[in-house]
Amino acid sequence: MGPHCMVRYSDYSIFGIEKDDPSVYVPSQNNVSNAQEYERVLNPVLQYLSDKAASGDSVKKYAAGHATVPGREMIYALVQCTPDLDNQNCSNCLKKAMSDIQGHIGAKRGGRVLKPSCTLRYEADLFYEATSDSIVNVSTPVTPTTPVTPPSVPSKQGKRSNTKKTIIIIIIVVVIAFVTMLFTGICIFSRVKQQRGKLESRLYMCTSVSLLLRFKQFFIQVVSFSDDNSEKFSFEDSLQYDFEIIRSATNDFSDANKLGQGGFGSVYKGMLLNGQHIAVKRLCKNSEQGEREFKNEVMLLAQLQHRNVVRLLGFCLTGEERLLIYEYIPNTSLNHFIFDPINHGHLDWQTRYKIIGGIGRGLLYLHEDSRLRIIHRDLKPSNILLGEDMNPKIADFGLAKLFVMDQTQGDTKIIVGTYGYMAPEYAIHGRFSVKSDVFSFGVLVLEMVSGKKIGSFRHGENEEDLLSYAWRNWRSDAIPNIIDPMLTVGSRNEMIRCIHIGLLCVQENVNDRPIMASVVSMLNSHSLTLPVPSKPPYYSHYNTDSDTLRSAKSSVYVSRNQVSNITEPYPR
Repeated sequence: MGPHCMVRYSDYSIFGIEKDDPSVYVPSQNNVSNAQEYERVLNPVLQYLSDKAASGDSVKKYAAGHATVPGREMIYALVQCTPDLDNQNCSNCLKKAMSDIQGHIGAKRGGRVLKPSCTLRYEADLFYEATSDSIVNVSTPVTPTTPVTPPSVPSKQGKRSNTKKTIIIIIIVVVIAFVTMLFTGICIFSRVKQQRGKLESRLYMCTSVSLLLRFKQFFIQVVSFSDDNSEKFSFEDSLQYDFEIIRSATNDFSDANKLGQGGFGSVYKGMLLNGQHIAVKRLCKNSEQGEREFKNEVMLLAQLQHRNVVRLLGFCLTGEERLLIYEYIPNTSLNHFIFDPINHGHLDWQTRYKIIGGIGRGLLYLHEDSRLRIIHRDLKPSNILLGEDMNPKIADFGLAKLFVMDQTQGDTKIIVGTYGYMAPEYAIHGRFSVKSDVFSFGVLVLEMVSGKKIGSFRHGENEEDLLSYAWRNWRSDAIPNIIDPMLTVGSRNEMIRCIHIGLLCVQENVNDRPIMASVVSMLNSHSLTLPVPSKPPYYSHYNTDSDTLRSAKSSVYVSRNQVSNITEPYPR
């Protein structure tokens, strides 16, 4: 049995009959760095691929894919039965092949089991060729396969390599033609040299050199363009997950795995075969956004890297199914802590101050330090997730607007968001900017210090919203009334300063609000003198029973501190 094919003959019938002997194990020469972690990933990978291969038809009794071992070691695996076997015999043969390697996994990074009826192979490097009819992904994005194991070139990459080779061949042909023409020109030049002046000959040579330099620049640009596109396609491929893998990870999107439901769809907890926990957002199926636009925006959001921003791991796009795969954050959202009667006590002032600072740094990154300027547009407690150490992470970019860095504001006819957290210029006129997020941040800060929701609440005989309540007590020098009674321990100066910063962020005039860079500086340095805030806006529609506000500009669809009632279910 060779590395790429198998020839078998016998003096008795071999078709449809499982044959285990002779069986040969061929180990790799390289050792693994962590045998226990390697085996923990390899076993379920081989089991998954074996089940996939055994369930194939008479032509596709094979499966291949790859997975990542913690520490970034890769496992590429392929299993295959002879196509004459039925499902049961194929499954039996592969199970026996898996048992043959159990005593060898801990030492080597690869190996092969060769049997008359099936074969199994795993390596640290890609050894099979990918094609468009691939079927399997294991615990990471899909690596398609064919039933043979020729040179290790993925199909899309191979296609790109062929394209690049074609471009280079064309360029070489053109270069040869150009050099031929250049030499011909030189010969002609030498003949007419005596008939023309030195000035003309110098001009001729300068023109030839100039053309050669321009052609060199063109050649570099073409090769560079080819490399850039290869990287782009490779990055897109690395983000794409197989739908069946995600379905299995979430137990077929079971209610038991459901973390929440929103306007975008439902969010499910899942676990990949390598043990990694994920959060899967299954988007609504009513978007008019095209496939290419969806992928482009996902790729942009996947490049966000900040400890206070939830990381997008990838996506799945199959038929009408559109899934976003995020890192899993264990402590749910800030909303379940700050307003929950039981969990409320876990948020002492030190923890709240840490969360406020983390949200501020995350917003600053989105506004100024990421590759694009990103305006979240729906910042609220339920969109702030808390890690194991209560580190806040900004999540849910479904309403986000992606801008080039020199763009500072936008305008929309469809206003979506949550009552109380929307800046007045956005809620009424549809104008949004980085200052819209600053307003939302100010509301969050006041909620964190007071422990009260933004919406209407009764204080004595008065019914008012949090902004009006905070402003009235601030102006009357009754600041302790604003502070959560649960906060008996902690710096009062920090609490008062945060109230001051919150009021600065929620000023009605856009120009009066600070940018996030200034807000972060105010939080980090107590020596900075803060300006005097002006009166915040008051929304009379807080007390209405309607979730729909009609403005002179357009219809506004909002919700009350729950889930945004949206019209565009994909990142914007």
